[in-house]
Amino acid sequence: MLKEKLELYLQRYLVVEEAFEQQDYCRSERKKKSMFFGSAPVECQSISTYIEENKEEDKFQTKLFSYIDKKNLKDSDVYNKVNIDRRLFSKIRSNEDYHPSKETIILLGIALELTEQEIEELLSSASYSLPKNNTYDLIIRFCFKERIYDLSKINEFLYDHNCKILNE
Repeated sequence: MLKEKLELYLQRYLVVEEAFEQQDYCRSERKKKSMFFGSAPVECQSISTYIEENKEEDKFQTKLFSYIDKKNLKDSDVYNKVNIDRRLFSKIRSNEDYHPSKETIILLGIALELTEQEIEELLSSASYSLPKNNTYDLIIRFCFKERIYDLSKINEFLYDHNCKILNE
């Protein structure tokens, strides 16, 4: 039943790569035009101001530990559930500038049983996303959408579609 639902989800949401190729072509054409027609120089001060005004304050570490607190979990509950090394988790907790891999964040999301929106927010806080242009990301998105948090089941879906499985 779930496998059929996954297949329908993939058929519905998998974005055809041709659309992205067309976007890349349009970007390269705009770039060529700007090279020929020139553009006004951008002052460093305005870039710094823009970055400061638009930088999100919610860092990955802050968001992760707020989810853990909100769900009243201990750190060990989280990292043991998905076999994340205790030392790696300690590095995440103690170093606010540490940038974990996308897979690690997905595993943490599974351990925390996040919703689709929550995993998007957590990934985004570390500059990752779950785009709809590849099967792996769609399967991961589907599992959060359907609240499937069993790592072996998720890996079965990934394996069935020739995708890299999550660390088990």
